[in-house]
Amino acid sequence: MRTIVIEDRFAAWRAAALTALAEELPPASIQWRLAEATEGPQQQALIDDTADSQNAVAASSRRAEVHVSKEFAALLKDAASFRDPQRWAFLYKVLWRWHRGDRSAASPADIDGSRLYRMAKGVRRAQHDMIAYVRFRKQPGVQAVPEYVAWYEPDHDVLEWAAEHFAQRMGRSSWLITTPRGAAFWDGCELHLDARRALPGDHRYDSEDEAEALWIAYYRSTFNPARLNEDALEQHMPVRFWKGLPEAHWIPGMISEAKSGARRLAQASGVGTLNGKVISVEADAAQPAREPPSSLNACRRCELWRNATQAVGGAGPTSARIMLIGEQPGDQEDLSGQPFVGPAGQLLDVAIERAGLLRDRLYLTNAVKHFKWEPRGKRRLHKTPAQRETEACRYWLERELDTVRPAVIVALGATALATLLRRKVSLRDYVNAPFEINGGWAITTYHPSFALRQQDENSRDKVLDEITGALVRAREMADGC
Repeated sequence: MRTIVIEDRFAAWRAAALTALAEELPPASIQWRLAEATEGPQQQALIDDTADSQNAVAASSRRAEVHVSKEFAALLKDAASFRDPQRWAFLYKVLWRWHRGDRSAASPADIDGSRLYRMAKGVRRAQHDMIAYVRFRKQPGVQAVPEYVAWYEPDHDVLEWAAEHFAQRMGRSSWLITTPRGAAFWDGCELHLDARRALPGDHRYDSEDEAEALWIAYYRSTFNPARLNEDALEQHMPVRFWKGLPEAHWIPGMISEAKSGARRLAQASGVGTLNGKVISVEADAAQPAREPPSSLNACRRCELWRNATQAVGGAGPTSARIMLIGEQPGDQEDLSGQPFVGPAGQLLDVAIERAGLLRDRLYLTNAVKHFKWEPRGKRRLHKTPAQRETEACRYWLERELDTVRPAVIVALGATALATLLRRKVSLRDYVNAPFEINGGWAITTYHPSFALRQQDENSRDKVLDEITGALVRAREMADGC
């Protein structure tokens, strides 16, 4: 058993991991340990429990050459900031698999790959939250250093990333950000980080500056009680961040005021007390002017539009020889307005690449254009569209088919197949069995989300191979048409 002692930093782990790979040490033979505050860099080396220190130093001087993709490198770097006691051991396990030629370690369909993506996503969310919810306060006194201070409690170790962000945007004004796990100080020219020392207390300053007072006045004046949506408010501004926001002190009172009558007036009480006549209007008439919506966004053929963020149409060149049809947009597609950008879309990209196709030369769409979901806690879970909903949405699919006129259609899943055939059929009877339709060809395979639902890696790989095989067959048929 080897013990690797490192600083709790990505660069230190990377150097030690390359050394371990050079020694061909499998993940199970390594124990990762963080250096104590009193240990210097010279003590952070590869240690063999049975070898002398000279051998340990010699081992640490060798490093393996590992070539990784840009995307995989970014995943590793982001996941390294995820707060997990086992993160360094896990990242080495993933890097070990990649180094040994197992590229599935970077796939969201893989067990380790899925965990890696979740870690990176959590860190990226924490990065977004930190730059969104850090609030600087100006210290009293003309000669105060730092000029601005802030206290923040990030979910993950994103202080260094956020500090570089603020250093590029605060000019020569000095500032200090303190957190429970360290601090960042910008003196106007150079950034100083102390990410190892845990600071006692919260280092918050309660004095308000003029800019903060102006911000509070602006925030209260723009609050519209008639448009209050508490769920949306807490989703976009989670309650755990409120204690660091100057406007948070006023939010509960404004919500209470909205519920107790201000909502009916569609204005705050301070405005309602001004001289003038109150005129009741319909809610629709009070909406601000907007650009005319597209015909798809204006669709009311079924009720799915009521709970969807937006309609999600197809994407790709209208000259595409191959059209891929899925079931419906998912959570991420609903938010972005683009098809196949979530986990299922990422897995589909893998199959497309393996089949020797290019995504930007395919036309991707769904049988249903609005996201149908049901709430599960704070999550929106996919719900299969009903037959009446697929029939109502077939109008839009037929318009896409008439515009693109693909040589080959790939139906991903039972819903897409039933929509094409206008009747309910068994998916198993049509998988990888081409059939003629509207003067062209169609082939059916599984939806990539079916692979994500498999319980073990072998089953997921089999489904992914089936999808890849269908795309290869579609490419061959398109070339022969």
